[in-house]
Amino acid sequence: MQSRSNNHKDALADLSECRALLRTGSRTFLAASRFLPESVANAACALYAFCRTADDIVDAPGSSALAVEGMRDRLALIYLGRPRDIAADRAFARVVDGHHIPKALPDALLEGFEWDAHGRRYDGLPQLHEYAARVAGSVGAMMALIMDAADAQSVARACDLGVAMQLTNIARDVGEDARLGRLYLPLSWLAEAGIDPDRWLLQPVHDQRVAAVVKRLLAEASGLYARAAAGVAMLPIPCQPAIETARVLYREIGQEVARRHYDSISSRAVVSRSRKCQIAFSTLLTLPFRRQGAELAPLEATRFLVEATRTTPSVPLAVSQEAPISRAQWLMELFMRLEERDGLPRRFDLNRRATYPGSTGSAR
Repeated sequence: MQSRSNNHKDALADLSECRALLRTGSRTFLAASRFLPESVANAACALYAFCRTADDIVDAPGSSALAVEGMRDRLALIYLGRPRDIAADRAFARVVDGHHIPKALPDALLEGFEWDAHGRRYDGLPQLHEYAARVAGSVGAMMALIMDAADAQSVARACDLGVAMQLTNIARDVGEDARLGRLYLPLSWLAEAGIDPDRWLLQPVHDQRVAAVVKRLLAEASGLYARAAAGVAMLPIPCQPAIETARVLYREIGQEVARRHYDSISSRAVVSRSRKCQIAFSTLLTLPFRRQGAELAPLEATRFLVEATRTTPSVPLAVSQEAPISRAQWLMELFMRLEERDGLPRRFDLNRRATYPGSTGSAR
């Protein structure tokens, strides 16, 4: 009995450290996590803390592919049940065990980090999908398992959402990335627009050619947001408001880029607090009437993530099935407090590239 009590205290202490880690630059995520069921929010915090730790290490100045190998060693120990004496690792190990997270999912995330470390560029949309599947789709798949949505359709739609968010991030951050010498726009699209990537990176400026490429990327993201919408209705009811709100808010970032004539070089698109509140409230009003859509095959780039979850047993979600509309006031309060620009690492933040799902450093 004493051992069980001590284990519980240790788990709470690790979770507290994870929250403290995220609090330094991830206030948006911590605020949003309040509106997930407690069991889901705690697991998500552990997941994000591990991803944040990995992202910080890989993205540190002077870092290299060796940093990714170090994270792979830590991940191997987690799956052996012997995590290092690091709160994020211990907490994530409990999530891995409690929600049966296949190792292929965080392995994919680290592979995406490795591609960033090597400065990989992407010839076309299929290759960009492969990258987004790793740095964002993998997190979406893990979140689906945490929410007890392990069926193939739910996981596939969660991956769609992750990829859509990543494409939105790329479209929004073209200028910011270019000034750091990074380029994620498909090279074949740039060639078709008459843009020499290396020459353009020397002096990144907005023009109609770049705008056409950004518009094309956001159109692809829009289609994926529509696919992901069907997956929200597959989630347990208490999880639906937060995920649907994340979906529509991230989509709004792309729409803000469009309103700026697809210029994501001169300035960075930001969704105002008042607009966030309006979107959140509208989402809560319409969410109870959503229905599951027709079954869709996963993206070819995310198929391996979906297949990795096929052996995952269902873990009952011990939360009450409260109606999502009861959370309207909570969400209004949340988005009134959101800052215009948060420091959450880009893969996992609602307002920065690195997510996610939820996200989440500057490396992709």
